[in-house]
Amino acid sequence: MMTKSKNITSSYHHGNLQNSLLNTATAMIAEQGIEALSLRKLAEKIGVSRTAAYHHFKDKNDLLCAIAAQGFVSWQAQAEEIFNNTELTDQEKYRTFVHYYVRFATENAAIYKLMFGSTLWKKAGDKQNSSQKLKDVAYPSFQYQVEMTLFWQQKGLLPQSQKTVRLAQVSWATLHGIAQLVIDGIYADASQIDEMCQCAVELFLSHHS
Repeated sequence: MMTKSKNITSSYHHGNLQNSLLNTATAMIAEQGIEALSLRKLAEKIGVSRTAAYHHFKDKNDLLCAIAAQGFVSWQAQAEEIFNNTELTDQEKYRTFVHYYVRFATENAAIYKLMFGSTLWKKAGDKQNSSQKLKDVAYPSFQYQVEMTLFWQQKGLLPQSQKTVRLAQVSWATLHGIAQLVIDGIYADASQIDEMCQCAVELFLSHHS
């Protein structure tokens, strides 16, 4: 455990402290929820001054946006790894991605709800809590799904009769719904994830695989 000292920030490079703040905050959210997080508590947990924490994040919302953005980066990196895996057939890529999506969401429930939930995205009047940095990674993640949906349509795996954007929205909404049911604990639990994912795959790829 790190002990506090006046010179502790000198042991951190700029990027190291920011990463430490992000990683520790992510762990705190996973354990205790968004409400339990504050920059003051985060600084105390790491052993740095509040001033040092505020040097990297102007407020709690800024920190939450950074955590969500990191989640999108991690999520998309894994998705791209699946889609670029030359050892898998196109059908296997699609199936692997569906299972990965729901597993990612349910095993990182607090972060997932932050990434896609109303905390950062719902407008309060004219104001939206999502930062430009968050939008810059969140929106391309959906655009990537649109591109992959078009790819699967062209391959004949997904129905070509549907508009690509709508098909991407509906297929994403299906996976989001499965994940949310498991996260919320209503009508579904973790033991049913694989069967629900397989059902989704068969429905979407029906008559096209």
